[in-house]
Amino acid sequence: MNAAPVIDYESIFLHAPVGMCISEDRVIQRCNEALAAMFGYTRAQLEGLSFLALYPTMDEFLRTGDRIIPIMNAKGRYSDERIMRRASGELFWCHVTGHSMKAQEPLGPGIWTFEDVSEKRPVTAELTPREREIAALLVEGKTSKSIARQIDLSPRTVEMHRAKLMRKFSASTSSELVHKLVGIQL
Repeated sequence: MNAAPVIDYESIFLHAPVGMCISEDRVIQRCNEALAAMFGYTRAQLEGLSFLALYPTMDEFLRTGDRIIPIMNAKGRYSDERIMRRASGELFWCHVTGHSMKAQEPLGPGIWTFEDVSEKRPVTAELTPREREIAALLVEGKTSKSIARQIDLSPRTVEMHRAKLMRKFSASTSSELVHKLVGIQL
């Protein structure tokens, strides 16, 4: 009878091809090599660091946390694409997925993965934090009304930001804007 092979989960975690971390209260407890390389840090620099260091601004860090809580409470997991910041200050699009390890603590212990999607979606225009937030939600296919409800703005204010995004990306339609945001040239 053959014995089951020994699986080295630590090596799998450390060398996974996608950025991974274990966090608690939005502080990185452990991370792998891919996450450190993606953000331009060493593992030692990231471990013990708040996720705040990976966001373009404090406001975006806070708003994202507020957006995550109700979804994590309802589903136990969260996923989106957002603009993040490397140690160098460079901004890039990142697909982020998280899973809460305790249902009652949406931002408590959790497992998070990060995938750099900047090759498919380059950051090409200077955007305000609010424009980045709205751009990420537009890419998810949300309407102005649903974005307004989700981030507690009036639909008119969301439309104003959408219009600014359309000017910045030289888009004549909302569909063209979304294509440009995801890096598809028409």
